[in-house]
Formats: sequence, C-alpha cells, structure tokens
Amino acid sequence: MVKGFLIDLDGTLYLGNQPVRGSREFVDFLKENNIPFLFLTNNSTRTPEQVAEKLEKMGIQAHPSKIYTSANTLADYLREHYKGCHNAYVIGEDGVLRELENLGWRIVKDYKEAEFVIVGLDREVTYEKLKQAVLAIQRGATFIACNRDSSFPTPEGFLPGAGAIVNAITTVVGVEPLVLGKPNEYIIRYAVKRLGVPLENTAIVGDRLDTDIALGKKMGMVTILVLTGVNKNEEEIKEIKPDFVFEDVGELWKNIYRLL
Repeated sequence: MVKGFLIDLDGTLYLGNQPVRGSREFVDFLKENNIPFLFLTNNSTRTPEQVAEKLEKMGIQAHPSKIYTSANTLADYLREHYKGCHNAYVIGEDGVLRELENLGWRIVKDYKEAEFVIVGLDREVTYEKLKQAVLAIQRGATFIACNRDSSFPTPEGFLPGAGAIVNAITTVVGVEPLVLGKPNEYIIRYAVKRLGVPLENTAIVGDRLDTDIALGKKMGMVTILVLTGVNKNEEEIKEIKPDFVFEDVGELWKNIYRLL
C-alpha cells in the first residue's frame, strides 16, 4: 500500500516549460487527500523557491518545502559529514551555490584553495572551469557530484546534463566522484526522512529507468514509470520491470486507487 510519493519533475511533471497532461490534477489530488509527497529532482540548478515558482507558472501548486533537489541532498550530506566551514570550487548554478552559502562554506575561484570540487549542471560551463576543477582534484580536493545524469529532456530534444560535465573531469583525473543524486541512495534516504513515510510504503514516480526506477527497486520502494521523458522503449522496460507503467501522470492519477 502506497502512503507517500516522491515525484520526479523533468520529463515527469513537465517538459521544458510545459506541464505534462494530468500533472495539475495529480498534485491537487494528493493535496486534497493529505497524502504526503515531495517533488524529487536531480536538477541542482534551481533553489526550491525557484522550482516552486516554475511549477506555479504552469498551474501546479507547489511550496518550496515540497521541493527536494540533489543540491538539498548535497547540503544534508555535507552537514552530516563535515563540520565547520570549508573551501569549495564549484561548477554549478544557483541551487548548489545557495546551499553552500547557507552552510557557511566559502566558494573559491582558485584551484589551489579548494578542499572540495563540487559539480552540478552548469549551463555556462567553460574550459577554464573544467581546468580549475581537474587541477584541484589532482592536488587532493574531494570530488563530489550532485548527479550523473548524462542528459535531460526538453521540447527541442535531449541536452547535456551534469553527467556530461562530470565525465569530462573524470576522463582527465581518473578519479570517480561521490555521487549524491539518483540512482544513489543518499537522495532517497534524506528525502524519505523528510517525507516521514516508510520506504516500503513510498512510491517513486519518474521517467528514467536508470535512475528513478533502478533506485526505487534497490531501496524496496514501489516504482512507477511514466513514458513522457527518457524511456519509452518496451524492451528497456522489460529489463528493469517497474511495478507500474503509465503513459503519463494523468493516467497515473486516473488509476491512483490501484495504489492506495
């Protein structure tokens, strides 16, 4: 029996700036029936406030407290494992920068000062940024990635994700990062703690077999694949076998009582 939901955003509730069919109705149903949920995303570029604003513009009711990003996971992990202020070289956008600033960490521009290299999606990444990152890691800086998604869906097609940047760095340094987002356990453990629902009673809803569904299976959750984002191939779906497959969240909403 499902008692709470972790709901992916990109490719699941929306594509670009367009809501997926049924996304408003699905979220409204959860709210009206007091079913716990969080919007869960590997996207680290925006703050929860910025994500909520984007959802509101699409007519999807959202509050920042309902948003949990890989940048939030980063903050929770660093808070738990590293006390005090540290120096970080960052390839990333507002979501990561804001979380580090809230922790009191110092963002540095010179690789020689960096204790950590933290990488998320950065749509203004440059050769200079990559250079600083690889030099810092070669000097012993701890390498952490918010996620390793190689791409993300948009109405125009798939675009390079944080994983493309991470791979460029690992190719040079030969060092694998600690990856905090899906399909790794960290993001789920912290999110479920915030959700307040046992893992076995939590459903993860997403469009990616290699992250959303693989992670849900690994963690013993109910897994729900929607076919509006990355994975639409029947052969791929047969390999990982989600518990439920729906065309979109609209079809999920219409069949919600099968889960509750």
